[in-house]
Amino acid sequence: MARTLIVEADGGSRGNPGPAGYGAVVLDPETGEALAEAAEFIGTATNNVAEYKGLVAGLRAAHALDPQACVQVRMDSKLVVEQMSGRWQIKHPDMKPLAAEARSVFPAGQVTYEWIPRAQNKHADRLANEAMDAGKIGKQWEPGDSKAALAAAPARSAAAGAADEAAESAEAADAAPSAPAAGWGAPDLGPPATFVLLRHGETALTPEKRFSGSGGTDPELSAAGRRQAEAAAAALAARGSVQAVVSSPLRRCRETAQAVAARLGLEVRIEEGLRETDFGAWEGLTFAEVRERFPEDLDAWLGSARVAPTGGGESFATVARRVAVARDKLLARYAGKTVLLVTHVTPVKTLVRLALGAPPESLFRMELSAASLSAVAYFSDGNASVRLLNDTSHLR
Repeated sequence: MARTLIVEADGGSRGNPGPAGYGAVVLDPETGEALAEAAEFIGTATNNVAEYKGLVAGLRAAHALDPQACVQVRMDSKLVVEQMSGRWQIKHPDMKPLAAEARSVFPAGQVTYEWIPRAQNKHADRLANEAMDAGKIGKQWEPGDSKAALAAAPARSAAAGAADEAAESAEAADAAPSAPAAGWGAPDLGPPATFVLLRHGETALTPEKRFSGSGGTDPELSAAGRRQAEAAAAALAARGSVQAVVSSPLRRCRETAQAVAARLGLEVRIEEGLRETDFGAWEGLTFAEVRERFPEDLDAWLGSARVAPTGGGESFATVARRVAVARDKLLARYAGKTVLLVTHVTPVKTLVRLALGAPPESLFRMELSAASLSAVAYFSDGNASVRLLNDTSHLR
C-alpha cells in the first residue's frame, strides 16, 4: 500500500503585490511529525502567487521523500484548493503556469486537496512569515530559522492577514463558476456534490454479526441481501436524482450496485478506496470470539483509532485516510452531481464522521443497517452537510 504524506502550504504578501514569501511542511499523518520544511522569500509578488509557490515547494518536498506516495494537500487558500481540484477555472495568467508546475510533480490521482481554516494552517503560515521576515532584513530563510532568531523583523500583522484574505477573495470571485449573490443571505455556492451512501445488502455473515472486511472470504449477497438491494434500487429509481453509481470492489457491494444501476440505466464504476476495513485475523469471527481469543488486542483497538486488528489488519486511522483520498477524487470527478456510493459500514461512518468533524470514537456511536441509505452534501466552500443517516424506510 502506498505511503500517505500530508502537505500543508501557505503564502503571503505584505502589500499584494508586495514583499512575499511562502512556507510548506510535509507531515507524517500517523504522528504529525514534520518530515520536511520549505520556505522562501520571493521578492515582490501577489498573495496568490506566493500560495501557489508554497504548494509547488511542498509537493516537491514530498516527492523527494517518496515519489510513490499518496499526498493530501491542506491549504487555507480556497482559490488554490478549488482550482487544483478542478472546480474553479484558472483565468489569471500568473496562476496557469504555477498550477501546471504543481500538477507536474506527481502523477494525476496521487494528490488530493482539502481546504482548512487559517487557524489550522499555523505551521506553514509561520514558515511563510519567517521567510518574509528574513527577506526584510536581507537574508533568505534557512532551516532552523524561527521567530526568535528573526526578532529584529516585525511579524505579520492581523491587518496583513486580512489583506491576504481580501486579495484571495477578489481573485476567487473572478475564478469561481458564479459570483456571490448580493444581499444578507448566504452566497450562492452552486449545486453541491451529493454522495448518497448505500451500505450493501446482507450476506450470510451479516445477521451473525461477524467481522467481514476486505481481508476475508468476499461473500456474496444472501437471498435476503438481494431482496434488500432490489428494494433500495426501487426507492432510488423513484427519487430519480442519482446520476452515477460507484462501488467498492468487494462482491457484496458490486452486486448491490448492479441491482441499482440496472434499474437506473447506469454503469457501475469501481473505487478501491471504498472497500471495507481489513480486519486481519478477526475476519469471520464474532465480537465475542475476538474477545475470547484476542482480549488485549481488542481493548487496544477499541481504545485507539490508530491500533490495527490482530494479524496485519487496518486501523481506522488508515481507513480514514484511504476514504478521504477516495472522497476527494470523487468530488473532483462529480462536482455538482448526485452520486450513489455503494460501500460498507466503516467507509459510510467515516464519510459521515469527517463531514461532521467528529472524533474517531464516534464510529462506535452510529448504527448502520444493511442496505441503509445515508447522504452527505459537499459545497464548493469546503463545507459539508449530513442530510440523511441510516434510512431503512425502503426496506419496511
